[in-house]
Amino acid sequence: MVPPKQPEFVLLASPDWTDYELLDSGAGSKLERFGPYRFVRPEPQAIWQPTLDEQEWRRADAVFRTDSNTEGGRWSFNRQIEPQWIMRYKNLSFWAQPTPFRHMGVFPEQANQWDWVRGHVEAARGQARVLNLFGYTGIASLAAASAGAAVTHVDASKKTIGWARENQVLSGLDDRPIRWILDDALKFVRREVRRGAQYDGFIIDPPPFGRGPKGEIWRIDDGLPELLRECRQLMSDAPLFMVLTAYAIRFSALSLRYLLSETIADFGGTLAGGEAVIPEQRTDRLLSTAIFARWSAR
Repeated sequence: MVPPKQPEFVLLASPDWTDYELLDSGAGSKLERFGPYRFVRPEPQAIWQPTLDEQEWRRADAVFRTDSNTEGGRWSFNRQIEPQWIMRYKNLSFWAQPTPFRHMGVFPEQANQWDWVRGHVEAARGQARVLNLFGYTGIASLAAASAGAAVTHVDASKKTIGWARENQVLSGLDDRPIRWILDDALKFVRREVRRGAQYDGFIIDPPPFGRGPKGEIWRIDDGLPELLRECRQLMSDAPLFMVLTAYAIRFSALSLRYLLSETIADFGGTLAGGEAVIPEQRTDRLLSTAIFARWSAR
């Protein structure tokens, strides 16, 4: 019996940061630097022990403390900090701030994907139409637009889209063609199919659970396979790429890869999947933060 071909599995790091560092991790938490500030946030993957001493951890400017009675939590500030501050990654600038959902408005492990998307748009000499679903604060959209793409950015939060538009101005890209769409991702994609719209690149970063602007319920288990089937109908005759990322779900990276392989079955190119990781600055440990699958026509 011939053994099956093993799929490519990648650990995807983002080593080019200057405004972000993973300083330490362990005991269910991580110590990070976002710009000038240090934060401690929960991290279920960090089941090992920290390497820095407790004094270093106590120097954090703020700690996100989870609530054992709910799925949420709150920030506890050890000192006063700016309500928001500017961070930079290469030619992009964006606001960062502590949110009630423990995030900072930027996911540092995604920087590799921003570079990857930018490279594909540049290779197409900027002639690319890119759809970014669940676009959050827009950094991936800005990476594509900075390379010349016409971007459609979809998110269900009016506040988050406002944040993304501020990031566009901060990055000096306010003259670039970005459509900011407040909508439920699946509903929008279905309408685009009926309109006969086509896109060359797709960025899809869905949450495990969410609500659309009109109360639509999103569950990744049911919604993601249907969403990708609809996106398949939006692919142009010569698509460039599709990248899919997921956080805190039951699926494995292999599951995402096989799901994406169904979507692009009629095309050649290369397909990869794996984990997005952040290297600690003082050890050889890699903290896995998300799983991904991505396809390239190249």
